[in-house]
Amino acid sequence: MGFLENVYLGNTLQNWLTAACLLVGVFTVLKIIQRIVISRLSKLAAATDNQIDDLIVSMLRQTKFLILLLASAYVAFQAITLKPAIAALWQKVVILILIIQGGLWASAGITFVLGRTIQKKMNQDTSSATTITFLGFIARLILWVIVLLLILDNLGVNITGLVAGLGIGGIAVALAVQNILGDLLASLSIVLDKPFVIGDFVVVDSLSGTIEHIGLKTTRIRSLSGEQLIFSNNDLLKSRIRNYKRMEERRIVFGFGVVYQTPMEKLTFIKTIVGDIIKKQENARLDRVHFKEYGDSSLNFEVVYFVAKPDFTLYMDVQEAINLEIFRRFQEEGIEFAYPTRTLYLQNDAKK
Repeated sequence: MGFLENVYLGNTLQNWLTAACLLVGVFTVLKIIQRIVISRLSKLAAATDNQIDDLIVSMLRQTKFLILLLASAYVAFQAITLKPAIAALWQKVVILILIIQGGLWASAGITFVLGRTIQKKMNQDTSSATTITFLGFIARLILWVIVLLLILDNLGVNITGLVAGLGIGGIAVALAVQNILGDLLASLSIVLDKPFVIGDFVVVDSLSGTIEHIGLKTTRIRSLSGEQLIFSNNDLLKSRIRNYKRMEERRIVFGFGVVYQTPMEKLTFIKTIVGDIIKKQENARLDRVHFKEYGDSSLNFEVVYFVAKPDFTLYMDVQEAINLEIFRRFQEEGIEFAYPTRTLYLQNDAKK
């Protein structure tokens, strides 16, 4: 056993063999534990709606070979004595691997959260998934920039100037592409705030149509006449948007006029006739009927009612039914609709 006492790099051969055994043993145990934990958590995650266990499984699967080897080596090195220079180098290696592994865990977490979010958005608003994917790319880019800076700092590089340079460079790039960044931020605002989604019918200033696509830079609207209208996201959010898809009910105001020769009893009966007609409509709710004003050639009435649903076709069907019934009832009652007329009075001033 004397050869076990031979010294190599400041440690006996026996110490080196002990460290090697510890390295292999601890690594094997950690690998087995990793597989068992992932297997059991995967079964648990499949049986529950809780997403935390799914997130843990996703992050554990990103635990790389090197981090397990690092942990095993850390235990193994307790059996030997390292020279100060080697110990300092080993400390740097440990920190570097921990930083990288931390980045992998964080990246796995971002990917998991974005994946679930995109899956939900695909069922509601497919265009939002594009924006979320882009935001995920930005988040991972920022993450790995931070990881790189931490690695450089651990290696002794002075990152203060580098960070300042990145800040100045970022400002310069932002100024150069401010319009694009404005549209990207507007896209994010649309996704988060949801002033409209795909399928909504909107009016933007004097233009109207159905939202067809919401992209990173532009939103596309299909107009009623068939052409596609393209708005930059930033300009679109600066406009006044009327979203008709969000209406809970539609308020309708319409008017008509009857001739001045209408008898008084008929004139007062008009309010009852029109009110009864609207009340009998299945999807209509009467608000008011009023004799509004004396027109140039007609006695004008104003009617206000609500359609229970925002569907435009339903509104037109209800209005058509009301118009036809008003026409029929007025014929029965002998009430005449007014139309533009002009009466000329001629005065004969000739001397007899």
